Amino acid sequence: MSFPPGFFDRSDPEPDEEFYASPRFVTHIDDRAIAAVSSLYEELGVPEGDVLDLMSSWVSHLPRPPRSLCALGMNAEELAANPMATSRVRQDLNQTQHLPFPDGSFDAVLCCVSVDYLTAPVEVFGEARRVLRASGVMVCTFSNRLFPTKAIRGWLYATDAERVRIVEDYFRHSGPWEGPASRTCLRPDGLGDPLYAVWARRPGRGLVDPALAPLTRSVPT
Repeated sequence: MSFPPGFFDRSDPEPDEEFYASPRFVTHIDDRAIAAVSSLYEELGVPEGDVLDLMSSWVSHLPRPPRSLCALGMNAEELAANPMATSRVRQDLNQTQHLPFPDGSFDAVLCCVSVDYLTAPVEVFGEARRVLRASGVMVCTFSNRLFPTKAIRGWLYATDAERVRIVEDYFRHSGPWEGPASRTCLRPDGLGDPLYAVWARRPGRGLVDPALAPLTRSVPT
């Protein structure tokens, strides 16, 4: 997939710092979708290591505390309230894509229901790859709920299946990665929020865990 002119534009061009100035102590997906996110993290072995949660807030949806968790987000009050966070960083990834960490700092990088707001996603994914250790995983999960004025135009006009392919292409353009793999965790069924996941690993020999067995790819229809 190519990204045509205007793909990363947004209807609200004002700095995100203003939009996120006030804390929002809410969850942006329902309980069933949150459980699906937690289950995927467990399956991929995320809680076993050092984790970076991008575009984080007051909750990270991990099934249990990891060895360490750096919550990187926009609102200081939300980050301070995250009970699993062992460190916190305020950063607007749409202003500064460089992550303030040395190469190979983390075993997992997470981006939950926020990838649709990135205006320079390829650069952010490239930085995520840089700060991952060998065989470390980046996991993006998303639904169809969003702030429409802050989501990029290409995302707003895409179907759910196209959104999966968009995130897969973010990985492909920022590689090399092992993957990406994708999954429809919860289909649109009128019972609650759908949930989709795309993930990939930084190549190399790292810690081998049975939970990291080869995974099948499933694209929503």
